[in-house]
Amino acid sequence: MRAAQALPPRGRLREAALRQSYAFALVLLVAAAAANYALQPNFFNPAVLGGNLMTYLPLLLLAAGQTVVVIGGGIDLSLGAILSLSNVIIVSALGESPGAAQILLAVGAGLLAGALAGAVNGACVAYLRFQPIVTTFATSFVFSGLALYVMPSPGGSVPQGLLSAYGADPLGLPLVFWAAVLVLLAWGLLRSTRYGVYLYATGGDQLSAFVSGVPVSPVRLASYCIAGLMAALAGLAMALSTSTGDPLIGEPLTLSSIVAVVIGGTRLSGGQGGVFGTILGVVVLGLFQSIVSFMGVPSWWQTLINGLIVVVALAGPGLLGLLHRGRRP
Repeated sequence: MRAAQALPPRGRLREAALRQSYAFALVLLVAAAAANYALQPNFFNPAVLGGNLMTYLPLLLLAAGQTVVVIGGGIDLSLGAILSLSNVIIVSALGESPGAAQILLAVGAGLLAGALAGAVNGACVAYLRFQPIVTTFATSFVFSGLALYVMPSPGGSVPQGLLSAYGADPLGLPLVFWAAVLVLLAWGLLRSTRYGVYLYATGGDQLSAFVSGVPVSPVRLASYCIAGLMAALAGLAMALSTSTGDPLIGEPLTLSSIVAVVIGGTRLSGGQGGVFGTILGVVVLGLFQSIVSFMGVPSWWQTLINGLIVVVALAGPGLLGLLHRGRRP
């Protein structure tokens, strides 16, 4: 008799939950949504909810990029700095009254800066064999310095036309919804390619992947380039969200992106996870932030809650596994 057949109904439910890497994200999502509804009965009013969801877009893009790196066996502590760098480049290049060509040039410059920054990280990690944490921690200071050089203090402005487009609701749904759909479609396409297979293999076991013929170094380099590009898109979203540039605006989002990845069930050791879980993690973080803001508690509580969420997300599946094994006949 198979193990699944021998388990009682609750045991089978736990086994199914263990197979879903985003199970804990769903649990936290339900808890956070219920708490928000209890504190703010109008929280799920379409207008209020849409406005709140739009604030999640920069982190959603940043965390999606972080997910790709983590699945490949790395981590990027410089994504917040890359976001800031791209943000100030885009806003600075826009100028006062930009035309269509200047807008495209400004956005292109910001995206190129993000991709190049990711390439620097990827080259150091994949080809120079530097440790990802140390490398990206160091480059975060470099990118932050460049952002401060481009724009020493918050300033600049974004044309009203772009702000209006960013705040539009295509087909009655906020832009963040369509952005999430596009991110998921892009992720699904990536996973279906040979590169997607290589990415998971590299994150699971680099040595075995290399022996099997996987081009490990190019795969890791590409993951950091993708993350840098996503950080640049997050910088663009942040510019459209705040209507200005800020050389330090991305700093708090680096940790948040990692927290969202962990909540979503992606293993920090690599080789497992996905963007769908990360998007759930982003929503969970946003909902918890709403709770903290509504209750009027000090801002450092958000950092404490983020840390506790990481501990729960890391320990929870293991505890479920122990409980599951302990109850098996």
